[in-house]
Amino acid sequence: MRVTKAQAQANREHIVETASVLFRERGFDGVGVADLMAAAGFTHGGFYKHFGSKADLMAEAAANGLAQSLTNNVGIGVPEFVNVYVSREHRDAPGGGCTMAALCGDAARQPPELKATFANGIENTLAALESQYDTGQEAPQQEVRAKMLDMLAHAVGAIMLSRSCPDDSALADEILEVCRARIIASLPPAPAQQPAVDTES
Repeated sequence: MRVTKAQAQANREHIVETASVLFRERGFDGVGVADLMAAAGFTHGGFYKHFGSKADLMAEAAANGLAQSLTNNVGIGVPEFVNVYVSREHRDAPGGGCTMAALCGDAARQPPELKATFANGIENTLAALESQYDTGQEAPQQEVRAKMLDMLAHAVGAIMLSRSCPDDSALADEILEVCRARIIASLPPAPAQQPAVDTES
């Protein structure tokens, strides 16, 4: 049966989404093309109808995962982001978690094109965090960016360090607890809410 253009595009998107999860779970080198296509429900031979190389898919899957993380965190404040991000739930679910925490170490050994994908994802994440960072007062943009960069690096590093420990290790939890508390403590207190004005008296 001939595959329509719409179906071919849907198949491609499904492969990218499947790869995004598997790469976060196993790393770029831990997933072969045959295994990936089988997980997506296709034959190995169909891969090259959609992608020129595994490297092309790696970049597209990383971009997909980075964009997904942004979508999942739209509208939440920075303290809430930290509590969700630096958590046991995130630590234990790399396939559905942050692409940076799962694959930054791998990306460091990849070609410039893939590094550029990560750099773009980091920039977009910083911009989103900056837009949600409420200091309660005007702050220079460069100062806000530096604060969010420091916070993001601390949060990503905490997840990476915790995952490097055995799952039942007390140290794995200690890393998360200490880093989460330190990051939260470094943020300014939430601005006081102004009392509502009684317009009827």
